[in-house]
Amino acid sequence: MRADKLLPMVGQGDVRAYEELYELVSGAVYGLVLRVLRDPAQSEEVTQEVFLELWRDAARFDPRRGTAMAWVLTHAHRRAVDRVRQARASREREERAASRWHRTAFDEVAEQVETNLDREWVRRCLEGLTDLQRRSVTLAYYEGYTYREVAQRLSVPLGTVKTRMRDGLTRLRACLGDAA
Repeated sequence: MRADKLLPMVGQGDVRAYEELYELVSGAVYGLVLRVLRDPAQSEEVTQEVFLELWRDAARFDPRRGTAMAWVLTHAHRRAVDRVRQARASREREERAASRWHRTAFDEVAEQVETNLDREWVRRCLEGLTDLQRRSVTLAYYEGYTYREVAQRLSVPLGTVKTRMRDGLTRLRACLGDAA
């Protein structure tokens, strides 16, 4: 049976429909979550959370607004992104707490100044790129998107992204080489 038929049945409390839905979509849900989290153990946890959420919220599914599969995968993606944000916020809290108790050695200060100067130089070099080059490089290298994903996000052909990336990286290399 298709997810579009099963989800409304799950919304009415049908346990068998829930089991069938699980068998039908659990691989896709886990795959999506794993792609976002890149950690199998956390992906399993989030997948379980997604299915608990589906059991609770299935009655809210509205087939006029999209397919059941899209609805399920949207829940999975949101939950995975929430986990990433939660982990980032936790890590930042720990770093702030640790920095309060940590005295910075002179070498660390010098290293941090050098890192800040390098970061500023990279920022200036990025400003020398065209808008499409800069956006492509930023999405690929700072946000971790593949070239195909960059093309989709920027609504341009994949070949255009590859060309802009190559040209942009060549210009960055030349600019940063001047900094050395």
